[in-house]
Amino acid sequence: MKTLVVYSSRTGNTEKVARAVAEGLHDCDIYPVKDAPNPSGYDFVAVGYWVDKGMPDADAKRYLESIENCTVALFGTLGAWPDSEHAADCKKKGEALLNEPQRGNRVLGSFLCQGRVDPAVVAMMQKMADNAHPMTDERRARLEEAAKHPDEEDCRQAREYITALAATV
Repeated sequence: MKTLVVYSSRTGNTEKVARAVAEGLHDCDIYPVKDAPNPSGYDFVAVGYWVDKGMPDADAKRYLESIENCTVALFGTLGAWPDSEHAADCKKKGEALLNEPQRGNRVLGSFLCQGRVDPAVVAMMQKMADNAHPMTDERRARLEEAAKHPDEEDCRQAREYITALAATV
């Protein structure tokens, strides 16, 4: 099976997960999104992104919107809790970029884990005029926990999840 792993990474989090995913897929091609080939010749494509404002980041979003007639799985990192309603919504939004019927894609699923949030992003969010993201005790605790991820367990889970999806192709 010809397999492709593509990732977009701002802080190295998603790249770390992508490399773990690629280990599980063995003989696959792996590229950062800026160098990624057209996925049309691949049997299985795994695309990784970091969550930005509830969506895949802009580079990953552009790539996802270019995919047609492929079998795809998604993985990514975010600062929120991976089992939160927000994370579930982020997964749906990522998959929606692929699911338009005329595009002919088969989306097998999505995996998200926590990842360290770029301090510049935290600072920018705090400076927003409407203060939509105040630094509460809960937010501080979540960001402190996110700073410990992705860890080896996250990478193992991502590898196993994506490998299991690829085995269905």
